[in-house]
Amino acid sequence: MGIYLPIAEMSVNLFVLLAMGAAVGFLSGMFGVGGGFLITPLLIFYNIPPAIAVATGANQVVASSFSGALSHMKKRTIDFKLGTVLLAGGVLGSTIGIYVFTLLRAVGQLDLFISLLYVVLLGVVGGLMLVESVRALRRARDGAAPTLKKSGQHNWIHRLPLKMRFRASKLFVSVIPVIGIGAGIGFLSAIMGVGGGFIMVPALIYLLKVPTNVVVGTSLFQIIFVSAFTTIVHASTNYTVDVVLAFMLMIGGVAGAQYGAKAGQRLRGEQLRALLALLVLAVALRLGFDLFVRPNSIYSLATPGY
Repeated sequence: MGIYLPIAEMSVNLFVLLAMGAAVGFLSGMFGVGGGFLITPLLIFYNIPPAIAVATGANQVVASSFSGALSHMKKRTIDFKLGTVLLAGGVLGSTIGIYVFTLLRAVGQLDLFISLLYVVLLGVVGGLMLVESVRALRRARDGAAPTLKKSGQHNWIHRLPLKMRFRASKLFVSVIPVIGIGAGIGFLSAIMGVGGGFIMVPALIYLLKVPTNVVVGTSLFQIIFVSAFTTIVHASTNYTVDVVLAFMLMIGGVAGAQYGAKAGQRLRGEQLRALLALLVLAVALRLGFDLFVRPNSIYSLATPGY
């Protein structure tokens, strides 16, 4: 069944879009990620123009994250205070990201920049996460005590000033790295159309030592508002949000996130991190492959910026 996308100016299969949304929503609820790192490449693979894939993908992230956050709110695994501080940094970072996005689009380098950024970022993050999670799985198999978070264990981040207590996460840490992480995620949200959970989750776990069960819900809480802000600004400045495309993805995403949250509760923290790492690496390899493959047509006609 075909459906016409007015902003992308093309016809697509309705059921393919619903399946994409459901798959990404499932992963959002399971891993605590917005799913933008997956939905944006999927849309690009489906021949949606990258500028529209980024802006509309951020919109879909809002729906899947909201649905997943509701499940975690019922389980009381959201640190609202920590999420609010992350949100403050996220708004700042996304504002800068929108400016860079508009500049790159104007000079015609947006598509290449998005692809390269995805390959490098996903490759590095996925590789580091996979190495750590495999080590954790081996320790668990051998019966060794987990070393991810030890009582009294601190690093240089915990010596920074302007400390704040986050009771739900059992943290007493400086707000500087928290705002910094939020700003970085906001910037990536604007440039790549991602919620940034694939970076926020490991950053909160490994840098700030936030408990894994709290990280997922808190990540989703922050992603909701940053992605919503990014979508609104993209729609008002770049006019690249396709409402029809976003609506179809949101329907599938909301349904999939509920099942994903339930599935995630059945897996241990190190298992979740290993699966997320493999998924991130798979997307990076697929995008990297496209960068080196000779296209079917060397020349194409398209509107500048698309």
